[in-house]
Amino acid sequence: MTEERTKILEMLKDGKISVADAEKLLAALSSGTETSGEAKSPAAGPKYLRVQVEPGPGSENKDRVNIRVPMKLIRAGLKLAAFIPREARTQVSTALKDKGIDADWENIKPEDLEQIVSQLDDLTVDIDGKDKVRIFCE
Repeated sequence: MTEERTKILEMLKDGKISVADAEKLLAALSSGTETSGEAKSPAAGPKYLRVQVEPGPGSENKDRVNIRVPMKLIRAGLKLAAFIPREARTQVSTALKDKGIDADWENIKPEDLEQIVSQLDDLTVDIDGKDKVRIFCE
């Protein structure tokens, strides 16, 4: 959460501003962030995360999968995750660790997403010679 958002929420909590005022300030802050983000968009990085599945010669299923997820949707999902109660996030992290996925999902920020995605570059996974999964950004 940005410092500005935190200050607005603290003022609301302390009764210094009304809920309506807080909404206006947060909306203004968000629109200012989006405008500056749009100005940077040509150099900001990828716009889409792509996942493609190609059936291999030994595959029983001949279906092709081509998924294109807008990065804005992924960023929005990360922002919405901040509204999940801490207890629930802890339970999710514990369940993921039990399944062998040891990642600190609570601390991933939208800014971190750019770095994670840039490391993907062009990932290809061959599944037992049957299917080929390709993950990349565009």
